[in-house]
Amino acid sequence: MALQDKLDAFKADFEAGRFPLKPSKEALDTMHRATAELIASGQAQRAKKAGDAAPEFILRDPDGKPVSSRDLLAKGPLVVSFYRGVWCPYCNLELQALQEALPELAARGASLVAISPQTAPNSRKSERENKLSFPILSDVASGVADAFGIRFALPADLVSLYKSFKNDLPTFNDNPAWVLPMPARYVIGRDGIIAYAEVNPDYTQRPDPSELLPVLDRLQAGKAA
Repeated sequence: MALQDKLDAFKADFEAGRFPLKPSKEALDTMHRATAELIASGQAQRAKKAGDAAPEFILRDPDGKPVSSRDLLAKGPLVVSFYRGVWCPYCNLELQALQEALPELAARGASLVAISPQTAPNSRKSERENKLSFPILSDVASGVADAFGIRFALPADLVSLYKSFKNDLPTFNDNPAWVLPMPARYVIGRDGIIAYAEVNPDYTQRPDPSELLPVLDRLQAGKAA
């Protein structure tokens, strides 16, 4: 099943109240309104896009080891997935889909990292629960997300709703600010230039990992040429 089909099925079940956490109509209206406002803001269109130079970063993995984008790019193209956190079921479905695609990405010489603002223990939980073999990196205060242009502040009514859901982002992220990255996926060529960018202010919409393969094939062909 394609990733978006899984996301759509989860969303339908959640909004129909088929999970223990049953959202009220008011809660759903708040979430839908926040998404619509973020779309209307146009921030996604102002984020880093294909053809731009990718911001360099050094972030720590769950064991505290620094991971450098420059070091990874020295080996080949780099796939970067920004996600909200272990508490987000849509993000977990995406991470699982990326894990399934990892052999095909690696066959094309690419490295894969996922970046979220959460603390190292929560990143370890992401890796463990989703059975990941690629690194989850902690972007403290979403500084790297901001460099890519995808960090945003949650509106007050959504903050109140998340608190009622026990989605305590300041605790998850060890940061008092209620900020998140928009879900985004980038392919960065060895020259540091973004070859593919997908930023979506609607967190329930994610591209299928299969979209990455033609991009990596083109980068590989260009290297061979």
